[in-house]
This record gives sequence, C-alpha cells and structure tokens, in this order.
Amino acid sequence: MSTHADHQKGLLLTALGGVTLTVDIPLIRLAHGEAWTILLLRTGSMFIAALVIWAVWRSLSDKAPQLIPGRLGLVVATLYGLGSIAFITAVYHTSTADLVFILAFTTMFSALLSWLFLKERPRPATLAALALMIVGVAIIVGDSIGSGNLFGDIMALCSALCVACAITVSRASGREMGFTSLVGVVLPFAVALFMVSKAGFHVEAPWWILLNGAVVMPISFFCLANGPKYISGPEVAMFYLLETVFAPVWVWLIFAEAPSRNSLIGGTILVVTLVAHSLWQLHEGRKRRAALAVVHPA
Repeated sequence: MSTHADHQKGLLLTALGGVTLTVDIPLIRLAHGEAWTILLLRTGSMFIAALVIWAVWRSLSDKAPQLIPGRLGLVVATLYGLGSIAFITAVYHTSTADLVFILAFTTMFSALLSWLFLKERPRPATLAALALMIVGVAIIVGDSIGSGNLFGDIMALCSALCVACAITVSRASGREMGFTSLVGVVLPFAVALFMVSKAGFHVEAPWWILLNGAVVMPISFFCLANGPKYISGPEVAMFYLLETVFAPVWVWLIFAEAPSRNSLIGGTILVVTLVAHSLWQLHEGRKRRAALAVVHPA
C-alpha cells in the first residue's frame, strides 16, 4: 500500500474516532451517577466489548492484532488507563467547556513529545501555535482559580498529557495499538471497583453509560489509537478538536450549561489556533507530496 493511501486511511480512521468521541461527555452526564460508579461501568463495558470484538476478529482471521503488543504496548495501555482516571475526575470537577478546551492541548503536547523523543522538530508555525494555545489554556485555568474548578482543570491537563504520551509511544513503536487503548481500561476499572466497594454503587440511568462504554468508546478509542500507525502524532491529536467544538454544544443543548466568558475567550483562541494550524499542515503536506511526485514520477 502506498504512503499516500496509508495517510488517507489514517485520516479516515481518526476522523471516525473523533466524531464518535464528541458524544462521550453528554452520555456520561446523562447517566447521572457518582464518578467512581460511572468509571466502573464505563471501563468495564469497554473491556468486555473489546474482548468480544477481538475474539470474533481472531476467529475470522489470523491477522487480528495483539491486545498488547510487547512492552511498549503495556506502556501505552497504562497511559490510556491513567488518562481515563484523570478524564472522569475532570468531568466531575470542572465545566464541560473547560474540559474539552483544555483537552485540545493534546495536540501541542503531542508535538512537543514528538520533538523531544522522536526528533520530529516542529516548524516555527507549530511553535507559534503552541505559544497561543498556552495563552488560551492560561485564560481558562486562570478563570477557575477561586471558583472550585481548578482541580478539574488540572486533571484535564493530566488527561491530555497522558493521551499525548500514548500517541507518541504508539507512533514510535509502529505497532497496531487499536485494542491496547481498550485493554488499558483494566487499570481504571480496578481502581473504580475498589472505590465503589467502599463508597457504594450510585447511578440513575446506567444504560447511557453502558452505551458509551460498549459502543461509543470502543469505536473512538480503536480508531484514534490506530491512527499513529499511518499519520503523525500531531495530526492524530488534532481530531480530538472535534470533541472540543461539539461536546459543549451537545451539553448546552441537553443541559443548558453555558460556558463562562473567559472559558469562551480561551477556548476560541485554542480552536482558532488549531484550525489554522491544521489547515497549514494540510497545505504543507500537499506541497510535499506534489514535490515527491515530480521528483519520483510514476
């Protein structure tokens, strides 16, 4: 398969994952449950769904990917697990708008990590975008100081960092990590099981979180975790922007939760910066492919 075809496949995979991910937070909120109970149901149903899908795939084909491909696979699984714990914690300690705006910083975390560990030096435009995004995140987090949302915002940053690390390790390995992110929920499931055994099981509408864990998250995690095999880490992370744009809209329509003024200002800086940077990357990619086509005609 050609490099161009691989790139197109990666874009389609990550686009599907990003679109599916936009309904994650609304489904969590619709379940009306306590944080540890939600994490227990979400991760438990995700793990069962992953095992069922993998078993069916394996019975139909001998090309089914490994659940955890080696030591790096274990590292990736652990990072996604830690990211899930931080994410659910953030859902219950900050606004949806703040959460998804800060998660958009995954893109620049990914770019920085690729620079540090994969020697993929970012161009000046990426560094400029990073500076603007730091300003946007600072406005959002600064607005949370004294409002009780600061802890949730910090957890959102931790979740973004964990996902960026997982993307970077996946790209460095070159292995298929589609199921690894799903197996990684074993860690948060174990933590949630322990906490629920102490605090009790509390959820009003469990079917929403079961739909989330059994259908929505396996699709989005598989697609987004498999993307780094075909496209760059920063490109994969950019598809998380879809959740940044649409999740607050769904929450506003369903729960009438409007973001604060500073959250909108910081979020606008993040979204505009990411969109501009994405368009620039696509333009540069087309230029490079066109130059290669001239140098190496078919």
